[in-house]
Amino acid sequence: QVRLVESGGGLVQAGGSLRLSCAASGSIFSIDVMGWYRQAPGNQRELVASITHNGITDYADSVKGRCAISRDNAKKTVYLQMNSLKPEDTSVYYCHAQIYTDYGSREGYWGQGTQVTVSS
Repeated sequence: QVRLVESGGGLVQAGGSLRLSCAASGSIFSIDVMGWYRQAPGNQRELVASITHNGITDYADSVKGRCAISRDNAKKTVYLQMNSLKPEDTSVYYCHAQIYTDYGSREGYWGQGTQVTVSS
């Protein structure tokens, strides 16, 4: 069994910063791509940023220059540092990971989500 647990969301004023964390646990052999997605009410879930096992990153245009994704492979944890936050960044943020399990399967897993609210 594999779990992803996010933390770090909250309420922040526009221009402020937040750091999200997502820790994976369970029957994990290795973790491939890890990423952060977000979904606002009435919208589709969208990719915010992703990072490969070797540290290659990708960002949505809307957050380039304001967010930084990183990971600690030893801790099986991915982070999202968000700066210069805007009200339109308000969403539920979800962690996702492509995981090779101890049972030989490769599957995608989602965290439960963490709310980020940016006030104007």
